[in-house]
Amino acid sequence: MKRLKLEPASARKLKLSHLLLAVGALYLLFITLKFPKFLELATSMGGDDSPIGSVKEDPEDRSLSKTVITSVHEDKFHQKLEDFQSQNVLKMPRKEHAEVEVDGSRPTKISQLRYGRIMEEIMRRRNRTSELSTLEKMADEAWSLGLKAWQELGKFKMDETAQTSLLEGPIESCPSWVSMSGEELARGDRLMFLPCGLAAGSSITVVGTPHHAHQEYVPQLAKLRSGNGVAMVSQFMVELQGLKAVDGEEPPKILHLNPRLKGDWSHRPVIEHNTCYRMQWGTGQRCNGLSSKNDEDMLVDGYARCEKWMRNDIVDAKESKTTSWFKRFIGREQKPEVTWPFPFVEGGLFILTLRAGVDGYHINVGGRHISSFPYRTGFTLEDATGLAIKGDVDVHQVYATSLPTSHPSFSPKRVLEMSEKWKAHPLPKRPVRLFVGVLSATNHFAERMAIRKTWMQSAAIKSSDVVARFFVALNPRKEVNAMLKKEAAYFGDTIILPFMDRYELVVLKTIAICEFGIQNVTAAFTMKCDDDTFLRVDAVLNEIDGISSKKSLYMGNLNLLHRPLRNGKWAVTYEEWSEDIYPPYANGPGYVISSDIAKFIVSQHRNRRLRLFKMEDVSMGIWVEEFNSSVPVQYSHSWKFCQYGCMEDYYTAHYQSPRQMICLWDKLARGQAQCCNFR
Repeated sequence: MKRLKLEPASARKLKLSHLLLAVGALYLLFITLKFPKFLELATSMGGDDSPIGSVKEDPEDRSLSKTVITSVHEDKFHQKLEDFQSQNVLKMPRKEHAEVEVDGSRPTKISQLRYGRIMEEIMRRRNRTSELSTLEKMADEAWSLGLKAWQELGKFKMDETAQTSLLEGPIESCPSWVSMSGEELARGDRLMFLPCGLAAGSSITVVGTPHHAHQEYVPQLAKLRSGNGVAMVSQFMVELQGLKAVDGEEPPKILHLNPRLKGDWSHRPVIEHNTCYRMQWGTGQRCNGLSSKNDEDMLVDGYARCEKWMRNDIVDAKESKTTSWFKRFIGREQKPEVTWPFPFVEGGLFILTLRAGVDGYHINVGGRHISSFPYRTGFTLEDATGLAIKGDVDVHQVYATSLPTSHPSFSPKRVLEMSEKWKAHPLPKRPVRLFVGVLSATNHFAERMAIRKTWMQSAAIKSSDVVARFFVALNPRKEVNAMLKKEAAYFGDTIILPFMDRYELVVLKTIAICEFGIQNVTAAFTMKCDDDTFLRVDAVLNEIDGISSKKSLYMGNLNLLHRPLRNGKWAVTYEEWSEDIYPPYANGPGYVISSDIAKFIVSQHRNRRLRLFKMEDVSMGIWVEEFNSSVPVQYSHSWKFCQYGCMEDYYTAHYQSPRQMICLWDKLARGQAQCCNFR
């Protein structure tokens, strides 16, 4: 029997010592490389035990910290924004604006667990650099740019030329006509500037040639019929646009004219007419070759909305000779009917004329009237300061004639009425029934002034039972920010948030409204609305009083079982929202929440547990649903919180122009809650 060979003890010790030496060498190497970084982190903590987010943060992260934001609000001007008393200064949300979850997933455990100071700093830095979503990065950039702009604003002084230009509008007179070649239009991003907009009688002529059709994938076709969804497409757009108000928000489309030579889902040529305001499309008017009704209420300045053209699928029944002879015999007038082909041909030259009439736009092609489109509520001719021509078309020349030589101007000097009677009352020291936060863009001076002169003069606001304030972010133009600062200081009703305004970041204003409503005025209810929303304050208070006070309240025009769009420009990705439907949410133009919901939102935000979403009204629905999981919430729906336009006996009317607000207020003074459907 063989005896097993045993390894000598000295050999085993030798191998063990080698292993220990190798481990020690690696440890020393690790300490040599990483210890300076640990030392830097420990030094940045300042040796005190304050948690992350306190005033002694790393300087590189102070762009979003409470220290810097507080210093902004401690500026002498900002102390004057609310009744010239420091106690009324809004305590801005902390830097969690750029650190909360916005991508549809649950908050990370990092924000919920307690680490040592150094480890928490490491985890925070890792999050800021490697796990920021698109919206978080956008917020981070907006806060940094906004704080810089606010600091520069303190040093900025407008010279006389800039001040005159801003207050009184452009110094140069507006030309009565403008022309541009196709090459010039292409260099200008296919946009022609109309300095003073349009007026009744103005006309625009476009000379161009449509492209030949090309293959394009159309998702709607794939859903409607079998096949791969590929269609032959040739279409172009002629749009009258307004000025862009907020970065990230599309300019309003005062008129959208879209000829589709190869048709769409119908496979027949069509001409689409529509409007779009704040990225909300109206109801389209489609001309598909069939003449529209000639009823008096359907005519536009006496013209039909859609003219008839020849269609392959419709064969006109010809009148027999006998019938024709009999009609002539009895003296009935005979009018020959001429049907023309579709006015646009692939590769064929066209001359399109768009004329502004009294009641609407009239479109002629080759001297023939093709269609008319009535003016939409809230869209004015003078606001049509841009002409955009896009799509499958070669533009040869554009002419705009009979233009207004002066603009009625919504420049600040002409709309800001610096009168004592429009100033806001000091904030009451007692609790209030309702706080109304109005979201507004920086250069919406006319909208804010219209609200000051109308529903902000309601009895409940004058008696301080209700308090209303505007929430405005900053503009890239220093002159506009300077005028905003002057406006806020005089009227005392505007909260300036130190970040650069973007459409996607409206949700940050909503959080600020909630915080102001519970900290600065102690409101029982908080309401959010837009600066183009007309509010019947007394009607909203009566509606709130009709709800049981024992439950939390979420009131507005509620959307149920709404699904996110997965395709198109405003698509929502599965990373942003993974579920098939949204929770119930109230439309953004106007909704009400009770104080406990507002407190919950502010608390969750401070604890970095608030889930943000790029659509502000959907965000509120998400927050209320989370609150409702622990505390019962009364969801109160009413169509009278109008999403589109106005209805009789409304609570809120949306998309209202300054002139319409004045009209609505005059009708309310006569006891009539009626709409003002004029241009």
